[in-house]
Amino acid sequence: MKPKLYLESTIPSHLIGWTSRDLVTAASQEITQEWWRTRLADFEVFVSDVVLEEISAGDPTMAQRRLEAVAPFPLLAPNATARAIVQGLLDAGAVPGKATRDAAHIALAAAHGMDFLLTWNCRHIANAEILRKIQGICSGIGVKCPVLCTPRELMGQNYDYPGPTP
Repeated sequence: MKPKLYLESTIPSHLIGWTSRDLVTAASQEITQEWWRTRLADFEVFVSDVVLEEISAGDPTMAQRRLEAVAPFPLLAPNATARAIVQGLLDAGAVPGKATRDAAHIALAAAHGMDFLLTWNCRHIANAEILRKIQGICSGIGVKCPVLCTPRELMGQNYDYPGPTP
């Protein structure tokens, strides 16, 4: 049985887009494309209406390509558990009120028992400084927090990272 993975909006946005002039973003785009080619098939992948809404924005041609990329994946539906997690994340200040959609991504992934939440959002989601709060809220509601990670962290044991060897 494959691990279950929630694909947050930044992944199709990094997968489908013009190469950024910012070196860090360009590297993230390249890693995302490599992950998509080499690791996507290793997971049972899910998205949500929140993802569809976010990736529909912007250039219509690119939005259509992003939507096509995620079209094969089932949608996770909102439920009472997800709503409780969102409220908990906002009330605890783990995620600020202006980032309700980010809280929704975490909540949907946790409420539906995802093993991983894949994202490039390191401000409000894959952020080590808020991880304990997120885990505590999930635990308090009786669900397991998925592993919140970037594609780079989920490349697998056999991935040979470019660059100098530590």
